[in-house]
Amino acid sequence: MKNFREGGELILDFRYEASAGEMGLKYFAYGSNMDPERMRRRGIRFSRREHAVLEGFRLEFNKVSSRDPREGYANIVKDPESVVEGILYEIEESDLRRLDRREGYPFHYRRTRVYVKLDNGERVEAITYIAQPEKVRSGLKPSKEYLSHLLRGCDLLSQQYCEKLKRTPTL
Repeated sequence: MKNFREGGELILDFRYEASAGEMGLKYFAYGSNMDPERMRRRGIRFSRREHAVLEGFRLEFNKVSSRDPREGYANIVKDPESVVEGILYEIEESDLRRLDRREGYPFHYRRTRVYVKLDNGERVEAITYIAQPEKVRSGLKPSKEYLSHLLRGCDLLSQQYCEKLKRTPTL
């Protein structure tokens, strides 16, 4: 990993060696981007998609939607007793800016790096997005449509985690 500055902002370069010497980027999705079709519709190319666990965080729907002030989008909050399951993607580096725009970076979400655990026990570094504090509010609920995107990740998530997601109250 190397760091560089762009317009005064520190950018973390999360490249790693992929197959045949190509460079890629690891992205941990815990919200609507767990839906692979949503990622494709957004123009985000990925070469790999696998289950991963982020320890020390919990999932909340406390990021205020720009469409409905009662609707909450997925966010992660530090909690040493919790875990968040999600999808680890290998994406093209050229798609990072596209992903940033879709996630409302830097105004709605900030980009950060985390270590996630794969099913084989390996811990890997990835980027993810966490809601900006001024965009967070308690008492929000996801829409049924929004939650359906998270549920499309159930092909890789644990059955227990999927059942928990299915029980999430919606608008």
